[in-house]
Amino acid sequence: MNNFNNKKILLIICGGIAAYKSLEIIRLLKKKNAIIKTILTKSGAEFVTPLSITSLSQSKVYQDLFNIENEAEMDHISLSRWADLILIAPATANTISKLANGNSDDLASTVALASNKEIFIAPAMNVRMWDHQSTRQNIAKLKTFNYKLIGPEIGDMACGEYGEGKMSEPKKIIDELEIYFKNLKINNKLKAIVTAGPTNEYIDPVRFITNKSSGKQGYEIAKSLSKKGFDTTLISGPTNLEIDNDISLIKVETAEEMFQATLNSLPCDVAIFSAAVSDYKIKEASKIKIKKQDKLNLELEKNVDILNYVSNHN
Repeated sequence: MNNFNNKKILLIICGGIAAYKSLEIIRLLKKKNAIIKTILTKSGAEFVTPLSITSLSQSKVYQDLFNIENEAEMDHISLSRWADLILIAPATANTISKLANGNSDDLASTVALASNKEIFIAPAMNVRMWDHQSTRQNIAKLKTFNYKLIGPEIGDMACGEYGEGKMSEPKKIIDELEIYFKNLKINNKLKAIVTAGPTNEYIDPVRFITNKSSGKQGYEIAKSLSKKGFDTTLISGPTNLEIDNDISLIKVETAEEMFQATLNSLPCDVAIFSAAVSDYKIKEASKIKIKKQDKLNLELEKNVDILNYVSNHN
């Protein structure tokens, strides 16, 4: 089964002698019926030409960030959204440093920073550069940002030295991407529910008790599941966070509303309860605003434990 059929791949080619391998990557992807757009960095153009890339990809090559023609056709935001996956091959030490530190001074780094898709990087550099502490730290940071690493390999380098830092062969890179798309197909049949954020339990129409929760963890979990192909529903208490359009968002306020929204979203294959649901609610909330007084006695009762209920009523 061809897992690349009509998949949209954005290939970013950076500078380095390994850039010639990017042409073979394009050839292999086209053979698998993938749709390819390419960004060629300024240093990458020293090693491969736009004409050779276009001849193989049958698509336009994007180069300059502030190019009127490029921006009119497809700006850097649209380009990052267009792709199903972004592959940076070869990824130089300079590019890795830019991405790790959030710099965006060219089209390649701007698109990567603006992307909401999975980004794979295939490093290629001298063994001393790869072993340098700054590179190691940058790679560690990229992993925390969910960048996926392919290679590098140990072998002979163009500079005459031997060691780790050689870019993985095109076939291995394609095999890694194929595993990703295969897993997407499997996960696409699965449904996931994530709860996130706090809940508000009203005392009267203007007052409520709540807890301190930003909802960030749940939102990131939902984004990660969606990226991996799950049909994802996010049930969120009050937050100021934004979510990707391909995630179904259900906004709730109280624990009871979150409970009912969860029940209405079942059945599912994966359920992650990261919301900070209030343990208690007001037994009898006032329908009108309570006048200010020296003391206010509140009678509380327990809310439904959503996790416990769902796990015992599947």
